[in-house]
Amino acid sequence: MANERLRAAISAKGETIQSVAEHVGVDPKSVERWITTGRTPHRGHRWKAASLLGVDEVYIWPSVEKQAEKASTSELITYYPHRGAVPAPLWSSLIEKATDQVDILVYAGLFLFDGNPDLPDQLAEKAKAGAQVRILLGDPDSEAVRQRGEEEGIGGDLAARARITRRYLEPAMSTPGVEVRLHDTILYNSIYRFDEDVLVNPHVLGAPAGQNPVMHFRYLPGARTFRHYLRSFDYAWERGREA
Repeated sequence: MANERLRAAISAKGETIQSVAEHVGVDPKSVERWITTGRTPHRGHRWKAASLLGVDEVYIWPSVEKQAEKASTSELITYYPHRGAVPAPLWSSLIEKATDQVDILVYAGLFLFDGNPDLPDQLAEKAKAGAQVRILLGDPDSEAVRQRGEEEGIGGDLAARARITRRYLEPAMSTPGVEVRLHDTILYNSIYRFDEDVLVNPHVLGAPAGQNPVMHFRYLPGARTFRHYLRSFDYAWERGREA
């Protein structure tokens, strides 16, 4: 059966069989067979093609969904009942080991900087070594931060915490590779990504972030959960503004 989803995705992206083949590193006839016969390519080829076309590989090749679901379940390393249960050495270890990417999406995240006073300097050093550091803080003047402060029962203190975190980060912000933006989105999760590890802190209505669970995921090829949360981060990042 022909793979009409793949055909449509190639057309919608303005690509061709030739361009997809060149990007993936296969013969154009292979890509043509993927379309005309519905053949499912090898995993690495699927990822490259899906990335180029800006779609999830499961959409193009539904047969790999069960495989992806199994891998996604395996991405969960640990569940913590509240943020305070996350061992302090874990935060330090993840920060220290990160070499390529650090992404943080919070309203304030002040606990992280209070618990790791050298963090701004560490982030600057990592950026100098080639890492990309992206930090999204809640805009203290936004309605989203005001409302969340009221919901958590701390009022304007949340905005004050966001301002303090922004101040902590100032020494690192002049370093190329360290980017800090402000956002005014309704935040459903705080996200802390260190290379292939991500800690996700869901927000529960009426409870401060520190009282809510934390899930630790580690990226696995073919899995979806890690990538799902990083797409959320990217979405918020694109909507943010320079701090």
